[in-house]
Amino acid sequence: MPVFDHLGLSVPDVAKSKAFYLKALAPLGIGLVTNGGSWCLIGRVGDGNLWIARYGTLTAPIHIAFAAKTRAEVRAFYDAAIAAGGADNGKPGLRPQ
Repeated sequence: MPVFDHLGLSVPDVAKSKAFYLKALAPLGIGLVTNGGSWCLIGRVGDGNLWIARYGTLTAPIHIAFAAKTRAEVRAFYDAAIAAGGADNGKPGLRPQ
């Protein structure tokens, strides 16, 4: 199981960043998974591990989502991170959007 589920980068120009990553990652078999006007997902089919979004779309310049096997692990991670001094940018839960 990977450490990260996905990473998000906040960029000033999605089209330019998308073009760069698609060219640079093509030799690894990584390509466009899906996109919208102000964002795109890049990865292998079924992955979508790199999320690129226009400034202001993400809550921070970099978004990191760690992989967990169960919701109990997610809750334990959240509780440990808050106890360690982390900030709450949204409690654990499904984000269907």
